[in-house]
Amino acid sequence: MKTRSRLQVFAAGLAAAALGLSCGPALAQQTFSGATEVVVVEVPVQVVKDGEPVRGLTAGDFEVFDGRKKVPVTGFEVLDLATTAPAGAAAEAQIPASARRHFLMLFDLSFSEPKALAKARDAAKNVIQTLHPTDLVAVATYSSLQGPQLVLGFTPDRQQIAAAVDTLGMPKLFNRTPDPLRLVLTDALNSIAEGRAGGGGATGGEARAAIDAELIDTLKTVSVVSSRAEKSVQQQIVRNLTSAFADLAHLMGEVEGRKYVVYLSEGFDSSLVSGKTAAATGPDALNEVNSATENERVLAPTGASGSDDQFGDTRTQNAVEKMLEEFRRADCQIQAVDIGGLRAPADQGLQHTNGKDSLLNMAKSTGGEFYENFNDLSAAMGQMLRRTGVTYVLSFQPDDLKQDGSFHKLRVEVKNARGARVVYRPGYYAPRPFKEQPPLQRLLETANTVMGEEGGAIAASVLAAPFAAGGDRAYVPVVLEINGASLLADKQGTSLPVEIYVYAIDQNGSVQDFLTQSFAVDLVKGEAALRQSGLKFFGHLDLPQGKYSLRTMVRNGSTGASGLRVTDLAVPAFASGEAALLPALFPEPPGRWVMVRETQQAGQAQAPYPFMLKDQPYIPSSRPVLAPGQPAAVVLQGYNLGTGDLKAEAKVLGPDGHEVPGGALKLADKEGGGSGPVRVSATFQPPALQPGEYVLRVTVTDAAGKAQTSMAPFAVGGAAAGTRGSR
Repeated sequence: MKTRSRLQVFAAGLAAAALGLSCGPALAQQTFSGATEVVVVEVPVQVVKDGEPVRGLTAGDFEVFDGRKKVPVTGFEVLDLATTAPAGAAAEAQIPASARRHFLMLFDLSFSEPKALAKARDAAKNVIQTLHPTDLVAVATYSSLQGPQLVLGFTPDRQQIAAAVDTLGMPKLFNRTPDPLRLVLTDALNSIAEGRAGGGGATGGEARAAIDAELIDTLKTVSVVSSRAEKSVQQQIVRNLTSAFADLAHLMGEVEGRKYVVYLSEGFDSSLVSGKTAAATGPDALNEVNSATENERVLAPTGASGSDDQFGDTRTQNAVEKMLEEFRRADCQIQAVDIGGLRAPADQGLQHTNGKDSLLNMAKSTGGEFYENFNDLSAAMGQMLRRTGVTYVLSFQPDDLKQDGSFHKLRVEVKNARGARVVYRPGYYAPRPFKEQPPLQRLLETANTVMGEEGGAIAASVLAAPFAAGGDRAYVPVVLEINGASLLADKQGTSLPVEIYVYAIDQNGSVQDFLTQSFAVDLVKGEAALRQSGLKFFGHLDLPQGKYSLRTMVRNGSTGASGLRVTDLAVPAFASGEAALLPALFPEPPGRWVMVRETQQAGQAQAPYPFMLKDQPYIPSSRPVLAPGQPAAVVLQGYNLGTGDLKAEAKVLGPDGHEVPGGALKLADKEGGGSGPVRVSATFQPPALQPGEYVLRVTVTDAAGKAQTSMAPFAVGGAAAGTRGSR
């Protein structure tokens, strides 16, 4: 379930705010027209027949019922992992989060022996390597002392996932980065990775052994469940687990898409819940249970050893069932993995008796599978991965939905699908006011939004350009312009909390750098200026050479309203002398925006301001808005463009990518040259364009005939022009 504006759902072409207010009268100002929020419920559906996914279905093959009412399907998307082979993060960004599989690797630190957990990490990492590139993975632990702890949020970054599994979140083993969304774990394991890459040599083996020893030593202080403890204490520990897992399931219900908890544990003693079993007590004890009278079941008080031993504890049974119901409601399957078989026979430690029964119950009761005595977990889970490879995402808009967090039942039927099994979420939770959401739910929702689809209620635009910094990483300024009217919608109080998240994801799905900041705007002093234009934020990333998907999210910390922009970015190999031309930069006069700059980290050196011309700083527009036929100042900057005079040519591309005739680019003063940076002041005069979105393609040719090209989006003002950030 997500919140969208009617601009996005019904009228993408309506006018919205113009965020770029550039130089002089040549640039036109737009106004924000406003938008009404609606709730869109997305229902991922999988249709399986004879163990294989059914392909080729259309929206007309499905019927959706919200409670007893049939609702019209307003959106339909298909994700087939067998045919989807995205080339890097930019392509993955086009896949809706509601169709992606989410795997939570959950390591049980209380009902598992440390040596078994240490070996279970390798099994988990093998599974991760077999997942589809579009799958998102999170890592969490559970202990009786701390409850569920999220080590790493849902991310495609396999390197971070491996680090999270290696450490299991133990603070002794790593220093956490200051990433509030937990999409980035640490760089502390690089030395271990280098040792592992050595092919099992002494250095790598010693590093691995040292980490294993420290992990096992740390886990011994966390694993507190003992078979020698009083039964009532053990039952309370089980109830604590079920309560914590029920809360976790409720949070998973807020995550879009298909959800699977891969639960690695030795399981709790099922006799604590159901009483004596043949496996636990032997045939004689089982006969004793079978011969018990019904009166003994009713009259013996809860906790009395005779009835409790034979028939279990009703209170614990109810707690387990409540937990399983929460997982079913959340449409979250438990893939239970018995890691007890990973221990060598000589390993010493607690014996978690009857744990297999509890794991089997958790898996089967939620539609998952139980894995035991496995040699290759990835192969064992192969069938599950294959049959969940095709997902149909159906969308509808419920009427008069109250923000009370209530559960609404769903039913999905497929026409002409005799003999097929239809798997869909059994319901959805109505949204709750943002301030009432628990912290972990906010974290998961925020991370889910950052990794999700572009759009949102807050209109924003992003400018990011790489500047050579003299090392193997480029200095990448990020200029974010946020529409004031959309940011102020439903304002609460006299202070506006703003949250900004920027993540750079490379083609392998790894987060190479990130920027997050929270601050408050005093509306008593700044509301008028904020409403007139908006807020402009300046920050930066440090990135190595490569191609990136820059995911930038802004959120109103009071209402929870947000907007996400996804921007492609290419960082040249400056250190090796690669030539590059930055996107055309349109300066704008100061005073147009409420300006906020990133907070300097402790010990971090202040980098020189990058946007300079003739030794004077200027402020570039993230989304310049030009007036038809009117000239606008522009700055061209590049690196390694050679010596001598430069020639420049400008082309305007329309929304369909085709060239629009007309337009002129005139060069003026030039600074620098050779192997260093080159800055050229110029004037661009667009043709007589209709209001809308366009791209300026600039080609610069040096005296030797070598050419470099860059692209820069811009808009033409007018009543019909849209706002990029409102999509």
